[in-house]
Amino acid sequence: MLAYLTRRLAWSAATVCGVLLLLFALFFLVATPDDVARKALGDKAMPDAIAHWKTNHGYDKPRVWNSAAPFDTMLADHVRRLLTFDFGRSDADDTPISDRLWRGVGPSLALTVPLFLLGVVVSISLALTVAYLRDSAFDRATLIGCVLLMSVPILLYIVAGQFVLGKVLRWFPISGFDASPAVIVRFLAMPILIGLAANLGQEVRFYRTLFLEERSRDYMRTAYAKGCSPAQAMRRHVLRNALIPILTDLVIEIPFLFTGAILLESFFGIPGLGTMTVEAVQGNDFATLRVMVFIGSLLFIAGQLMTDVAYTLVDPRVRLE
Repeated sequence: MLAYLTRRLAWSAATVCGVLLLLFALFFLVATPDDVARKALGDKAMPDAIAHWKTNHGYDKPRVWNSAAPFDTMLADHVRRLLTFDFGRSDADDTPISDRLWRGVGPSLALTVPLFLLGVVVSISLALTVAYLRDSAFDRATLIGCVLLMSVPILLYIVAGQFVLGKVLRWFPISGFDASPAVIVRFLAMPILIGLAANLGQEVRFYRTLFLEERSRDYMRTAYAKGCSPAQAMRRHVLRNALIPILTDLVIEIPFLFTGAILLESFFGIPGLGTMTVEAVQGNDFATLRVMVFIGSLLFIAGQLMTDVAYTLVDPRVRLE
């Protein structure tokens, strides 16, 4: 197992290096430092103002190669800053990016963690139930409902939810955020319900397929022969043996717990990392956008590594070699 983890860590390090080079190519080779400066200052900015702005942000250095000082380049500075988590300042308002990240991670996790946990519990429980009641009226009705849920784009859920739940029924605020424990649930309830409805159909159908496939295995006949009831077999055997593809599906969502649900945060006025990313795109804040992409990549790579380790915990047949 140690040798396997060492190889995976080496591949992860190589992947991180590839991400760094790709980010540099996208943000500094495709778009020149002059382009970035004009986006921040405006097309009518004077040359002196552009040169001063580039100097303050470290964009006045040679991009790839500096014969006088090989490590005094934009590439070396880009790699050093991201690997040491020294994210610098925003291109838009010159505020420290790290401070903005710390302010945004709380609201993002307050939204995404309950949404993630509630989605896992509801979707797996519902999928297990419909797999147990296969070919029943409940199963068919649930499949029709899942198809309908999958057919509606999330933007329609957001608009309809804000109109019905916020404006007509006045159950929840239409938008806004307050971290006070007494009112935070009111501000987060509607985006959590909408996010759950938008993802429930796809997850239930996928998990139902996994459970039905496991239910047809030979070991289920052995479990029945030993006196295990169908309900017990679903809980003890089918659920556990289907956890590997479920873990693979869930790990894809882990980076979004920290980087935020972009659409939900933007439409509901939640000042999290998703809103921060949208504002970076709209304000041509390349420094912030580069940091957000890098953090998302790191979280995804770490999630993939943790998934491999988790396989051995849920299925003793798996060996990391």
